[in-house]
Amino acid sequence: MKETPLSNCERRFLLRAIEERKRLDGRQSYDYRNVRISFGADYGCCIVELGRTRVLGQVSCELVSPKLNRATEGILFFNLELSPMAAPAFEPGRQSDLLVKLNRLLERCLRNSKCIDTESLCVVAGVKVWQIRVDLHLLNHDGNIIDAASIAAIVALCHFRRPDVSVQGEEVTLYTPEERDPVPLSIHHMPICVSFAFFQQGTYLLVDPSEREERVMDGLLVIAMNKHREICTIQSSGGIMLLKDQVLRCSKITGVKVAEITELIQKALENDQKVRKEGGKFGFAESIPNQKISAFKMERAPVDTNDVEEQAEEIITKADPPSDVFAKPILRMPGTAQIGEGIENSWGDLEESEREEEEEGNSDDATTPEGQKMETEEINVVSKTKKDDDTIVLSDSEEEEVVILEPEEREKKTRTHTSTKQENSSSKKAFNKKRKKKRATH
Repeated sequence: MKETPLSNCERRFLLRAIEERKRLDGRQSYDYRNVRISFGADYGCCIVELGRTRVLGQVSCELVSPKLNRATEGILFFNLELSPMAAPAFEPGRQSDLLVKLNRLLERCLRNSKCIDTESLCVVAGVKVWQIRVDLHLLNHDGNIIDAASIAAIVALCHFRRPDVSVQGEEVTLYTPEERDPVPLSIHHMPICVSFAFFQQGTYLLVDPSEREERVMDGLLVIAMNKHREICTIQSSGGIMLLKDQVLRCSKITGVKVAEITELIQKALENDQKVRKEGGKFGFAESIPNQKISAFKMERAPVDTNDVEEQAEEIITKADPPSDVFAKPILRMPGTAQIGEGIENSWGDLEESEREEEEEGNSDDATTPEGQKMETEEINVVSKTKKDDDTIVLSDSEEEEVVILEPEEREKKTRTHTSTKQENSSSKKAFNKKRKKKRATH
């Protein structure tokens, strides 16, 4: 599924806001989103939240044969997965260009920078070494995947513990955590990536771009650095030309951000270690026994609701009582009424066509007495027949024929009734036509 493209209005709005040094989430140009780190029940499992971007990191190990050209070094393997759960644009089982670029950047940042002592992973030279595998899963995508993935990878490696091993001759003994305490990895430094987005051909610079800002940016610069201000890797994409001063300014900002993030990681690891020694629950593992895992849970605001009823009563007593105003019906003209003042009638007087219809209706009413007389005569005739022979008459309307079931001699009278009705209706129509002609002549 392709991602929904930005409309021209959204694109212009974002670029205009960036020109005015404003961002959609209220941050300044050089501000980093909040970083939150939580650990799982097992060693080497963590979730890193960078704003609304969430990455799950899991480290595992296995005893394997070493590579022929590096018989005394362990093996590091990194794998980042972009699932449709994070964003509908990501397709499962397909290596997109973005995924290949992110995996290569992670390998250069963590493996080529020699942040982990791979020689300490050797058990028997040329026979058995430890293979460390780092799996990263993107849970939610809101921009800047590489920064969140690099933090999750280094945190999971620092938190991981491998089983202890002993070697006697050619026998290798692997101990469980109950027999011997697991051994942490030997980590020299912690490289962390910081991303910079450029707009208007490098005129404007933003740190930690969000997902919408990434869509409208012209270029991206990623710098990986440790807290000693040593650059581990640097990558520029987007085809923009950067000046030396711009790169130096980005490197200075990276040094400040990396120092803050490194301090946060160390505090999170120390707190987790203390909780594990005390035997308490920690991180998102606290919600696993209750089978309740909530994403993006909003923290409750510290609002005291004990004296709410008393405060409400005080406000009601101090407030002015409502005025007793009752709406009365207003008679504008006979036959109509309204409640409240409302708006005046704007229909005006009746039109000429409506007046003519009313006059015709009055003329029809004037002719009704003659028709009523004829109907009364018909009713009298039918009533006389009922008295004489108790005949049954079925009649629904004036236009229908009157059917007499018996005797047969009365059929002639019924026909005369219908003929008189037709004559009356034709006389009415002729009278109305003559009246209309007289009005036209006047």
